Amino acid sequence: MARDQSQQRPGPGRRPRAGALPGAALKRILLIALAVVAFLAISGLVTQYLSVENTERDADLALIQAQARGDAASMIRQLSGCAADPACVRQVRENVADPRLRRPGAIKILALSSPTAYTLTGATGRTRIAWTVIGTLPVVQCIDVRRTGDVLRGIEVELLSISAPIENEGTC
Repeated sequence: MARDQSQQRPGPGRRPRAGALPGAALKRILLIALAVVAFLAISGLVTQYLSVENTERDADLALIQAQARGDAASMIRQLSGCAADPACVRQVRENVADPRLRRPGAIKILALSSPTAYTLTGATGRTRIAWTVIGTLPVVQCIDVRRTGDVLRGIEVELLSISAPIENEGTC
């Protein structure tokens, strides 16, 4: 009696049924899929981690822009807890009144040095920022920055205070 061809096992020189994968090929496909998923997850975390630097730079720039146009109210809103801190409010008002800091035009950041840069968890520190409007002398100031959170859940950036101008080669 002849065997049904669908029940025959592949022997030497015969191919397996269409759609059937040998165990080694299936393991390889699963390992490749797992590696792709791991790569995408790690890439997403690295992207989130590196984007925090842009977040701080953007916040610093917005604060300096408000200062250059003389907008004390905007500066106080951007500085976390400033409205309730008389010393912070006083410093903001002094900066807004300082003619060296009132500048029309586009602000250019010349240098930004942050001790909280590239932290994996929260940190607090003084960022040194050198800025100018093209055609004017540079200004150097210190901005107190607090980062909270971590790489997995996200890092938040808060600006706490801004200094009066310091010497061009000064440190914060």
